[in-house]
Amino acid sequence: METREILARLVAFDTTSRLSNIPLIEWVEDFLDKHGVPHRRVDYAAGKTNLFATIGPDVAGGIVLS
Repeated sequence: METREILARLVAFDTTSRLSNIPLIEWVEDFLDKHGVPHRRVDYAAGKTNLFATIGPDVAGGIVLS
């Protein structure tokens, strides 16, 4: 999948705050699974969750994509 295709798919999800973000999270989890990237969900409200993934070495510093 090309970068533009990935970005187009991500921004196509309606994650308006009154709606669930679960469909987006499931898509990203599937993408990460296909690339062997470990991840975990942290649920915080009905229909809402955060997703944390780590790519690279486990060292101090890094970049967060939110």
